[in-house]
Amino acid sequence: MNPRTPETHLGDGELRRLIGRAADPRGAVVVLLIVILAAIVVLNPSFAEPGALMRFIQRVSPIAIVAIGQYFVIVSGEFDLSMGAVVTAQVMTAGYLIGEDGSKTVPVLLLMLVLGVVNGIVNGLATTLLKVPSFIVTLGTMLVLHGGIMWWTGGAATGNPAESFRQIGRGGITGLPILDLLPYAVLILVAVIAFAVWISYRPFGRTVIAIGDNAQAVAFAGANVWRTKTLAFVLSSLSATVAGVLLVGYAGVHPSVGQGYEFTAITAVVLGGVVLGGGRGSVLGALTGAFTLESLFTLLNFTSVPATMRDAIQGGIIIAAVAYSGVVFAKKRRRTPHSNVSPDSPDPPEQPSTTSAGETSPGETPAGETSSIQSTNGEDAVR
Repeated sequence: MNPRTPETHLGDGELRRLIGRAADPRGAVVVLLIVILAAIVVLNPSFAEPGALMRFIQRVSPIAIVAIGQYFVIVSGEFDLSMGAVVTAQVMTAGYLIGEDGSKTVPVLLLMLVLGVVNGIVNGLATTLLKVPSFIVTLGTMLVLHGGIMWWTGGAATGNPAESFRQIGRGGITGLPILDLLPYAVLILVAVIAFAVWISYRPFGRTVIAIGDNAQAVAFAGANVWRTKTLAFVLSSLSATVAGVLLVGYAGVHPSVGQGYEFTAITAVVLGGVVLGGGRGSVLGALTGAFTLESLFTLLNFTSVPATMRDAIQGGIIIAAVAYSGVVFAKKRRRTPHSNVSPDSPDPPEQPSTTSAGETSPGETPAGETSSIQSTNGEDAVR
């Protein structure tokens, strides 16, 4: 038998690496997204037209933005169950306070942002300083917000706010070649993605992942854990606020708008390979999970699957995604029991880092490398 040439060996290695990445939870969701989109195009060829794709992205934008906000909370090891209630509260606030007076758009938008920040601070401080589990804290704020909105509105829908406000969610730049319309929602989504990816590479993004992996080690390294986690909750509430602004554009003003968004966001984040319990994941993974989930629901609509099955499908996706991630990561840990490389990392880092004496961190940075907290201090953590 002839010995394998360097070229053959390299080709086999690249093939094995490609298969390994496709089997990884983050790679698997990309493959699943491509398969679902291809199936949609087969059933409805017009879906592949640029204009139809833009409308699809416009429709996905609110849940994608909420999923990105939920990512920062989950990767830190917490949950935010109040996101759907925040969306509803912001939608109703816009409907009641703006009315038909377009001049109120900017002041009410600022008020909505303030309300989002306050909700995030309450969730963050109750979780970190009062030591109440985030599941209980955000469940409580969800009920408080929902009850307050029902009391304020009597559970009834209101008229749509001024057209200038609704255009944020359903309007866009018209007269463009090929696309014809570029929705404002798509531009806002792109801006949110760019900001989220940028902050993920900042000390805050690396610290929040390290906290989800080992909060005690992060505290020993000098980072301000409570402030970092609180900021993650603030980002989550602000993302729900932005989603609420977009939903007013085409969903109208009704107490049911935003209902269940917290569970949809969690499903998208988990589907995107973000590990429940924190320490591993990426913004782009959460984004891919959101698009995959909404693509799946679009496919089910084309195949006439009842809409009442949506919740059951979401539950099945959460169970399957968590189980699959657990199996994959367990196998990787068994293969490299003494390695300091994250199970999510395709390549070992040049300089190993530790979170405590003799204990390596499996936490993943946004670039896919082992998370390092050696040079992170309290100020950098929230910069």
